[in-house]
Amino acid sequence: MAEETPKPEAAAPAPATPADVVVEKPVTEKTAEVIQDEAVVAGSDDNQKLSAEKVAITQSDSFKEETNIVGELPDPEKKALDELKKLIQEALHKHEFSAPPTLPPGPAKEEKVEKAEEEKEEKPAAEDKKEEQGAATEAPKAQAAELPKQEEEKVEVEKVEESMEVEEEEPKAKRVAMVVDEVVEKVTVVDEDGAKTVEAIEETVVAVSSTTAVADELPKESEEAKLEEAVPADPPLPPEEVYIWGIPLLTDQRSDVILLKFLRARDFKVKDAFDMIKNTVRWRKEFGVDALLEEDLGNEYEKFVYMHGFDKENHRVCYNVYGAFQDKELFQNCFGNELKRAKFLRWRIQALERSIRSLDFNPGGICTIVQVNDLKDSPGPGKKELRQVTNQALNLLQDNYPEFVARQVFINVPWWYLALYRMINPFLTRRSKSKFVFTGPSRSSDTLFKYIGPEQVPVQYGGLSREGEQEFAISDAATVVTIKPASKHTVEFSISEECLLVWELRVVGADVSYGAEFIPTAEDGYTVIVSKTRKISFSDESVISNSFKIGKPGKVVLTIDNQALKKKKLLYRSKTKPITE
Repeated sequence: MAEETPKPEAAAPAPATPADVVVEKPVTEKTAEVIQDEAVVAGSDDNQKLSAEKVAITQSDSFKEETNIVGELPDPEKKALDELKKLIQEALHKHEFSAPPTLPPGPAKEEKVEKAEEEKEEKPAAEDKKEEQGAATEAPKAQAAELPKQEEEKVEVEKVEESMEVEEEEPKAKRVAMVVDEVVEKVTVVDEDGAKTVEAIEETVVAVSSTTAVADELPKESEEAKLEEAVPADPPLPPEEVYIWGIPLLTDQRSDVILLKFLRARDFKVKDAFDMIKNTVRWRKEFGVDALLEEDLGNEYEKFVYMHGFDKENHRVCYNVYGAFQDKELFQNCFGNELKRAKFLRWRIQALERSIRSLDFNPGGICTIVQVNDLKDSPGPGKKELRQVTNQALNLLQDNYPEFVARQVFINVPWWYLALYRMINPFLTRRSKSKFVFTGPSRSSDTLFKYIGPEQVPVQYGGLSREGEQEFAISDAATVVTIKPASKHTVEFSISEECLLVWELRVVGADVSYGAEFIPTAEDGYTVIVSKTRKISFSDESVISNSFKIGKPGKVVLTIDNQALKKKKLLYRSKTKPITE
């Protein structure tokens, strides 16, 4: 699937010569997809075709999946997981994964808030204007008035001070009212007898201003309190619910496994992993992934990509067949225009989503897949439409499907593909390299059998799995044996009771002779020829099926004679059935 890989700036040394090559270098998902894309871009030139086996690459350590059980994680990884969960929890409460719903505040609330703001702005302006007008009126009067006696001035000031001291012990509202009334009364007396001095008038104005400020403050506080009581606050929104691959974040034990995938994709950098999750959730909503699962997009694409069987570690296996793109009519039907290319892309995401939904995300479960990429007859650089779709798929897979590949197996690899890998190899991480496996045409079956049981491998890749009714199911295990060059190999099935013996076999690469016979246990018994010795060529049936009814103890012996100068791979399995009349 999608793996990140930097582009090399310089080519590696020329490929070495010789022999069969099995390159076992199981990269991150991005790198795998990038190399797949390069395969499509590079193409295959008939004048440059060489055997892939002529390129040798040193093997690396095989990839081993990390644990998804939280208790078994190293402490730094546990800490990173906890930090990521906290960030997600906060984001869910703040609705950061999607735009929060817009709730109208209501006309009543808006009017009250606006009115309060206007009053706050207008009231100080009105008070300032009033004070200016008062000062302008009193100034001429003060200038025209006669100077009062000093004793009268002292008495008036003492009365005001005494009244202020008494008022300190009374409630603010009552105190302010009394002070204002007394000051107004004094001003009235002064205006009538004209005996108040300019200094007395100024002190009176100062006193009135200070008491007015106190009086103004109380109504403001009271008004704000009433406004808060009249307009109740909106209730907080419940936390956002976010699902990825049908699993809710944070409220399910399986979500830890998903979070670990994002953390590993970003080298346990919590902030980067958090951003990746948010972007993935938003993309899934925009792309309509959940609704896509129910769409009927046809099955014409299944020749390109399909799921088939399991590997020896119980991972599901996905086969990508690039040679199918050589069919011009099929290619045109799938990539002929923008609409068709968009449909193919949606089908690819749909197929991937359905595969992922079948995985086990419980701690300790199998939640990755194995990719088998068949590069036989891979199309050349002229397929621009395919390049376009491949690049689009690359971007989507590498950004939104982290750590879903346990291993990338490339079979039928042409020489130029391995040469390309040699170029980018120095830029790959050890973890990335450990996921890749490359092999040329002559070793493709052997390589698949190393990771996938032969009964699970499709017949076109050297295995025993094929369509149609058969005596054997995909769950019936097969045995794999190597036959040395110029040698014979026998397989014996010992039988102690009456039964029907059923068996099937296959020699990968054919070009051998095969025969079968029954040899009874009793010394006076006669050997029975079950199948005459015959030559098995490449044009013959790939899987040989046979049966024999046994009435007495003995053994069935299969003989495979390999006179070729190359070793051969023999697959076989058998079972007994009761004899029915």
